[in-house]
Amino acid sequence: MELQHRLELFSALLCREDFDLAEACLLIAQDAYPELDVAGHLARIDAIAATVKSRIAGDAFAEQKIVALNRHLFGELGFRGNTLDYYDPRNSYLNEVLERRTGIPITLAILYLEIGRRLGLRLQGVSFPGHFLVKLRVRGGQLVLDPFCGGETQSEAELRARLALALPQRDGDPAPLGQFLQAATPRQILARVLRNLKGIYLQSQEAQNMLEVMQRMVMVAPHAAEEVRDRGLAYYRLDCFRAALADLQDYLERRPDAPDADEIRGKAAALRLECARLN
Repeated sequence: MELQHRLELFSALLCREDFDLAEACLLIAQDAYPELDVAGHLARIDAIAATVKSRIAGDAFAEQKIVALNRHLFGELGFRGNTLDYYDPRNSYLNEVLERRTGIPITLAILYLEIGRRLGLRLQGVSFPGHFLVKLRVRGGQLVLDPFCGGETQSEAELRARLALALPQRDGDPAPLGQFLQAATPRQILARVLRNLKGIYLQSQEAQNMLEVMQRMVMVAPHAAEEVRDRGLAYYRLDCFRAALADLQDYLERRPDAPDADEIRGKAAALRLECARLN
C-alpha cells in the first residue's frame, strides 16, 4: 500500500470521535510493514477478549474481570515486558507485540486497554513519567495497573517510588501524585508511541523511518510546532528541500522566538538557495 494512501486512512481514522486505538496503532505499523493485515490482527485481539469473556460470569465485578484478564494474557499466553531489548523498534509496533508477545509499557498497555474495552472495562491509559500505566475506577477509589509487569496493581508507595526516580525532588514537598495519574486521551497515547519510535530512529539515524513517523506525528499533534520542525529536518536529511523549507518556515511563523529560531532560520536560508538552484 502506498504511503499517501496509508496516511489518508490514518487521517480518516483520527477524524472519528471515538476511534479504535488498536486500529490506529496497526495503521502506524503499516509504515514498517506495508502488507500488514490490520483486520486480521484486530481479530486476534477480539479472540483474546472472547476467551477471557467466556471464563467470567455475566455479572462479574470489574476486579474479577481484571483477574481473569491477567491470568489469560500474562499467565497463559505469556505476554511480558521486554526487559532485554527495550529499544528494539518492534516493541513499539502492535503487530509485533501480538506476534512476539512482548513489548514496552505503552504498547502492552494499549493491548490491555483494547482487550479490557471488549470486556466492558472502562480502563484508561495513564502517561505516568517514565512508565505508561493503566487505571480503573472501582468502588472506593481506583486501581492502577502495570501491564509491563503482568498487570500488577501499583500501591501508592510504589507509585511514589517510581515518581521519585523519574522526577527527583531536590527541595520542598513531593509533587502531588494525583496530577500524574490523569487519564491520557487516545491522541496523547498515540503521540507517546510515535515519540518512542521517533527517538529510536533519530538515534539510529534512519531518516526515512524517521520521516514516516513524523508524518503521523504531525497528524496526531497538529498544533505542536516542534513536531513540524522535526519533520522538516527529516525531509532535509533526505534532500527533500522544498518540503523541508515549507515545514521550517511554518515552524518559524509559529515560534519566531523559539530558542533554536536562529539556527532554523539559517537552515531555511540555505534551503531557499538550494530550491532556487533547483529551479
